[in-house]
Amino acid sequence: MTMTPTRLGWLVGFVIACAVPGLPLNAYHVDVLTTAGIYAVLALGLNIVVGFTGLLHLGYAAFFAIGAYTYALLSVRLGVPFWLGLVPAIAVAGVCGVLLGIPAIRVRGDYLAIVTLGFGEIVRIAITNLEQWTGGPNGVLGIAHPRVWWPGGTYDFGVASTPYYCLVLAAVLVVAVACSRLADSRIGRAWAAIREDELAAACCGVNTFQAKLLAQGCGAAVAGLAGALFAAKQGTITPDSFDFVLSVMILAMVVLGGLGSVPGAIIGALVLGTLPELLRGFDQYRMMIFGVVMILMMRVRPQGLCGGVRLRRQRSVSPQPLHVSAAA
Repeated sequence: MTMTPTRLGWLVGFVIACAVPGLPLNAYHVDVLTTAGIYAVLALGLNIVVGFTGLLHLGYAAFFAIGAYTYALLSVRLGVPFWLGLVPAIAVAGVCGVLLGIPAIRVRGDYLAIVTLGFGEIVRIAITNLEQWTGGPNGVLGIAHPRVWWPGGTYDFGVASTPYYCLVLAAVLVVAVACSRLADSRIGRAWAAIREDELAAACCGVNTFQAKLLAQGCGAAVAGLAGALFAAKQGTITPDSFDFVLSVMILAMVVLGGLGSVPGAIIGALVLGTLPELLRGFDQYRMMIFGVVMILMMRVRPQGLCGGVRLRRQRSVSPQPLHVSAAA
């Protein structure tokens, strides 16, 4: 296998990420990196919808909340362990993504953004008001942490930082590989065609409705995975953790890294996930510095940190037949 610059970059990044637990970092630093890793999973999921397919989504935090509350309620009310609760959290979020997509993706552009924004707020308000099921503003308490079984006994993650970091790192790796494979597949090329020109894609035989629905479901399922990880790590969740600001922040991570770029989504999440903590010493000015950095970035490199790499990679790929039938 030829070691291309892209593969070399992935290898170096993976080695550095694996070396983090061995570095002289305190629990707080590892916890910040873990949270940034959860953001990376979210950014990878949103990148499927916005970057691969070109559908503007402003309510992505709703699927994050659905995944988190699905696992939280299964854990608290039915005693379902983390590893079993992970599957329903992903599935329920994915199904909700498809159900939202059926009416929503029939509209385009700004109208789609308004519909998804409304969906995000509806989910958050519903969670807040369904106190009998979700605990209302107080949230869900006592969510079970992950446990690992081996012949010597059981290891409970508890509140330790390093086990969650390793778990989130594994999730980022799995989702990143899956997204890369999707981007290079037939459906990935169909998504790219829809993003560039939906009418032309439809004329080439792409079932645009089905392809966009699949993108919506896949992106929502990834958010459900991130939600389950977040709920298991925190042990307590409240509706305030899934507001509109989070949806905008995840979208900013995708744009900063480069639309359609898998490594770009991860880098954007790491930058925006850790930058506020790095600027914590400038409490009064850190949000202003954060905004200035984003403005300068969009002026200097509007395609994102890894956008140019993605464009060069697309030009280097030989043309292949593009066809997605209605029965596919």
